[in-house]
Amino acid sequence: DAMARQGAEVLGIDLAVKSLKVAQLHAIEAGTQGVRYQEISAENLAAQQAGQFDVVTCMEMLEHVPDPVAVVKACAQLVKPGGWVFFSTLNRNPKSFLFAIVGAEYVLNLLPKGTHEYAKFIRPSELATFCTDAGLQTQALRGLQYNPLTQRYWLDANTRVNYMLATQR
Repeated sequence: DAMARQGAEVLGIDLAVKSLKVAQLHAIEAGTQGVRYQEISAENLAAQQAGQFDVVTCMEMLEHVPDPVAVVKACAQLVKPGGWVFFSTLNRNPKSFLFAIVGAEYVLNLLPKGTHEYAKFIRPSELATFCTDAGLQTQALRGLQYNPLTQRYWLDANTRVNYMLATQR
């Protein structure tokens, strides 16, 4: 929605129909124009529309899929040459386990219990390798921080829990 409000034509995809319906309802309530939603995997969309997008975002989902390498490859296929692909995910280390699973799911109840599986968390070096292998060049790595008391998000250099990787094809 944020990109559509800035004038971009946006296609949001997901395999979860419930998530798509929630996003569509939010767009209607917010009066957002220029956003469409489709029930399709990144891999299937890449087979249909390779090289059709200026920007692809893959936010907070790689740690939930069975084959993150295939999703990264699909994102690389979707973007035009020179286009940007942005990923965000969770780092795999004790601090991220403590903050993302114990803290967010069990202490603060920000997420349903069982949302995350620690073994599926991805170190920045691993994601950078997936990207390089898919033909993407890493341009920036930044940490994503969140304060649950103020409900404020920001970017900084600390990638120990959540992080974003900006890449270009």
